[in-house]
Amino acid sequence: MTRTTPSPAVRAATRQGVSVAVATGLYGVSFGALSVAAGIGVLPTMVLSLLMFSGGSQFALVGVVAAGGSPLAAVATSALLGARNTLYGTVVSPLLGARGPLRLAAAHVTIDESTAVGVAQPDRQAARVGFWTTGIGVFVLWNLFTLAGALAGDALGDPRRWGLDAAAAAAFLGLVWPRLAPRTAQVAAAVAVVVSAALIPVVPPGVPVLAAAASAIVVGLWAGRRAGPGEATRVRQVLTREGEA
Repeated sequence: MTRTTPSPAVRAATRQGVSVAVATGLYGVSFGALSVAAGIGVLPTMVLSLLMFSGGSQFALVGVVAAGGSPLAAVATSALLGARNTLYGTVVSPLLGARGPLRLAAAHVTIDESTAVGVAQPDRQAARVGFWTTGIGVFVLWNLFTLAGALAGDALGDPRRWGLDAAAAAAFLGLVWPRLAPRTAQVAAAVAVVVSAALIPVVPPGVPVLAAAASAIVVGLWAGRRAGPGEATRVRQVLTREGEA
């Protein structure tokens, strides 16, 4: 039986997925420790990581609980922040083409990191490998390190002194940065930053993220209209080839 050698793009996607999974998974230590410190037990903390599996939403929920907020406020805040994942689904679904139970699994691991790695790849096969490598890797490591943080508790001290918060952000920025080469992407990113920064002090957590995403969509639509019918046709042709790949 002949063994197929993975393409360079697939190997690169695998390496990216593993590196991002490690950087992000390690930060689960912080969530586990903070969750237990907020009065949430080890078992509920693990249930949050296993079932919610959205770092931003998990930290938001724990933050509300630690501040003395009601359970309803904690759930509402975390749900609002997690709503951004529905936007990611519209991006990765055409790339994955998942059906049945696999589609449910893909939905569960559709997060910031898996989406970023997936869409950063040059072809559909590499995108699928990057998405699944990152999504599954983050899920496994995040839950393992959440458990470690929950069990260790205060013995770890402040996880930020280990640089774990910066490691996850740096890995994500490294993936996004090459995508900012086109002028349209730069404008969309700049508008999103301004919108989110302006809203952070005055609206609940989660709203700035959704507003930033909406502003980026508006910039994209505006740029598409300015591109003209010729450019629109070229984009449709590219999308068609990707769909047939």
